[in-house]
Amino acid sequence: MPTAARTGAATTTAARPTASASTATTAARRVVLWVPDWPVAAAVAEGLVDPQVPVAVHDGRGVLVASASARRAGVRAGMRRRSAQQLCPGLELLPADPVRDARAFEPLVQAVETVVADVEVARPGMVVFLARGPVRHVGSEDALAELLVGTVAAETGAECQVGIGDGLLAATLAARAGVLVPAGRETTAAFLSGQDVAVLAHAAGTRQAVAETDELVDLLRRLGLRTLGAFASLGTGDVAARFGTRGLAAHRLARGEDARPPVSRRVEDDVVAATELDPPAARSDVAAFAARSLAEQLAERLLRRGVVCARLEVRARTEDGAELVRTWSIDGSPTAAELTDRVRWQLEGWLAGRSGRPPSAPLTHLDLTAQEVSPAGAVQDGLWGRSSRGQLQAARAALRVQGLLGAEGVLVPVLQGGRDPRSAARLVAWGDDPAPLRRTDAPWPGQVPEPWPATVPGEPVEVRLLDDTGAEVVVDERGSVSGPPVRVVVPPPAAGRPTPAVEPGRYQVRAWAGPWPVRERWWSGGRPRVYLQVVTDDSPALLLAVEEGRWRVEGVYD
Repeated sequence: MPTAARTGAATTTAARPTASASTATTAARRVVLWVPDWPVAAAVAEGLVDPQVPVAVHDGRGVLVASASARRAGVRAGMRRRSAQQLCPGLELLPADPVRDARAFEPLVQAVETVVADVEVARPGMVVFLARGPVRHVGSEDALAELLVGTVAAETGAECQVGIGDGLLAATLAARAGVLVPAGRETTAAFLSGQDVAVLAHAAGTRQAVAETDELVDLLRRLGLRTLGAFASLGTGDVAARFGTRGLAAHRLARGEDARPPVSRRVEDDVVAATELDPPAARSDVAAFAARSLAEQLAERLLRRGVVCARLEVRARTEDGAELVRTWSIDGSPTAAELTDRVRWQLEGWLAGRSGRPPSAPLTHLDLTAQEVSPAGAVQDGLWGRSSRGQLQAARAALRVQGLLGAEGVLVPVLQGGRDPRSAARLVAWGDDPAPLRRTDAPWPGQVPEPWPATVPGEPVEVRLLDDTGAEVVVDERGSVSGPPVRVVVPPPAAGRPTPAVEPGRYQVRAWAGPWPVRERWWSGGRPRVYLQVVTDDSPALLLAVEEGRWRVEGVYD
């Protein structure tokens, strides 16, 4: 990892510009402190992996971040897990966990606050703040960078890199390179011009902003604009007409300016949402319910006023009167889910005790403040129009029910890849990221033939499948049935159990198809299953599965 010594050496390679050159730029000078491979460092800090072994963090679809030792073995971000394991057989794979990343990052932010008073968390692993005040206090930018790196290393053991530049993008790229970019429009433009347009994603702070930036980068490359210099050379009017609001913000970043132009009129008032926690919350999961409702209120108030914010301040008060405050950077128009994520991450960082300075008492008050509020401008509706009033009311109702039943009380199905209907549906908690863990467009050899059933019971219904002699139909190891099935017997549910998806009774089989054996993860003890389709006289067609000699209804056809 580069150290402050490297950062200081980089600043001496170019002469400092004059004051007039420094004031020619419209971008504020910022400091970015960045920890490389933070999801891996967070897992190490949590004691989940040995820091000496190669580690990669994945999201179910591919590798997101790999440690330095894993990269030396050829593992790269975006690589499929199986390919990564082939290149590095000793690779330790961990699922992505934003809550873990934020929880482990809290001690590092507290260490930075011993040097700088007002910091913003852009995302777990990255802190941003204005350079002017801290530089004047310390004496120089080189001294500030050395102090930050040394303080973080001494208090947390983490190795970080510090970059300083005009504007968020220049400062972010400077941190990733471990250099300080001299102030001034010309030097900033020279630093940015040769960079690939893909680096615009480094300045995006939310999932929505990252997705929109990736789409913009793909379009720019198809148009032949592969560098920031080429993109910055376009006229502002042409960019606004062709690429919209997101393209205009990216264009300003590519020119070394702030994403939002300065305004001469009075700024908008802050938007606040507050609540009392009764009973007081001593655990993060309890406080998260109130935080989710509060984030929904804040997002609704921002939408009603037609404004967006650049900062989110999370403030909590404890029973003994102590206050906890943290500020997060917000990119673009935040949704309720984006606001909820940051509040939940922050509460986890405070209440999990990882920081070494947990709250002195349970939390009794929580408020969220949207700062640096500005008009949202024209917002384009989605392809299918705006959300209807009924959809918004249903979303609020689901949120209230979830607050009563718990995070897992309201689940949303998400389609993903799989070999059978049950594994192709993933249930996620309402408000969480509805992302599939497995690709739907990937080949799935041995998949149960289509069409798949329209209804998959929440719990499989146990049945008996009989042949013409009244004996149980048995499937041998070669996938052959002991006899043609002629009857399906659905027993009545046990006392207190809900009515199954198929009414209890005895059903005559008119036609059947199969069997189709499916065996997954045999190397980890996965048990083989065999599927069979049956059509009965008095009930819908059924998809049956047998596992360890027991037949179950896995799906019901319309």
